[in-house]
Amino acid sequence: MKRLKATVQKRGSNVFDNSVVLVTGGTGTFGKQFCESLLASFNVKKLIIFSRDELKQSEMVMLPFIEGNLARVRFFLGDVRDLPRLEMAFDGVDYVVHAAALKQVPAAEYNPFEYIKTNILGAQNVIEAAFRTGVKKIVALSTDKAACPINLYGATKLAADKLFVAANNQVGSRDLAIAVVRYGNVMGSRGSVIPFFRECLNSNLGYLPVTDEEMTRFNITIKEGVDMVLTALEEMRGGEIFVPKIPSYGIVDLATAISGGSVPQKIVGIRPGEKLHEEMITSFDAPFTYDAGKFFIIFPHWLDLTKRDYSSSLSLQKVESGFSYNSLENPHYLTIPQLEDLIVNV
Repeated sequence: MKRLKATVQKRGSNVFDNSVVLVTGGTGTFGKQFCESLLASFNVKKLIIFSRDELKQSEMVMLPFIEGNLARVRFFLGDVRDLPRLEMAFDGVDYVVHAAALKQVPAAEYNPFEYIKTNILGAQNVIEAAFRTGVKKIVALSTDKAACPINLYGATKLAADKLFVAANNQVGSRDLAIAVVRYGNVMGSRGSVIPFFRECLNSNLGYLPVTDEEMTRFNITIKEGVDMVLTALEEMRGGEIFVPKIPSYGIVDLATAISGGSVPQKIVGIRPGEKLHEEMITSFDAPFTYDAGKFFIIFPHWLDLTKRDYSSSLSLQKVESGFSYNSLENPHYLTIPQLEDLIVNV
């Protein structure tokens, strides 16, 4: 197995100090947690929260972590479909975290071009706005559904991933690097299975609808997702897809954990566009994938790794031929008691 090790300046706690950070989709589940963590951990000069929902912005401005930092927080109404608005928002920005996206699988099947306009054309707008301003780094959020996609949502996110990775070939003399963070289901996020199961319990439906008793999913807490993005912003050099090592769970175990085993489960079948098991790294990615300890990195095929320097704490070991990272064969599974402990905090 190939092992690469190189040294640069070690990770520092002041990496974002005196910088301007912008988050697209900043009023979403990830955006709020990222903003709170950033303000608590770093002395950022300015944090810009970019989103299209004025109600969510007005609600977010009243959160304690925002109220205590109003001097360095700005809210910016806009849509990633609007390139001129992005250019205006990116002026003077150092780091961009791109979290804005349309994400519901069934809605994407019925409204495909709306997802294309936001998830693909919006991604290209983010890239072009960065090219035309002074942005230094972009980290774009992806999803496990982008790996060998079978639904429109996953296909749009795969296309966006390809755009962000390939854009590193067009930066020219700009001091700009672009990378992607790909992870699985965020525990308790809007539209995810835990809030859905809770709604079923509260409505006295009498059972929990389970798609398939064999179904598995990756699981990540919102804090783990934020930590992965912060790590990517520090370690990235451009073109990487960062994939955290996270646990899996069985959907039956999750339903049992939520109900305490006291509510029957009813198998209702997989919805259009759903997979039985999710995948974040396919066997086709294996030749370009390295194990970096707490996460994997998928490198673009055109990259010469011998010319790359990463931190002295980062050791890169190439994965075996044919390797894939999927929720079924994942060696780390959450037990029902572990799921119960996690659900309490959601």
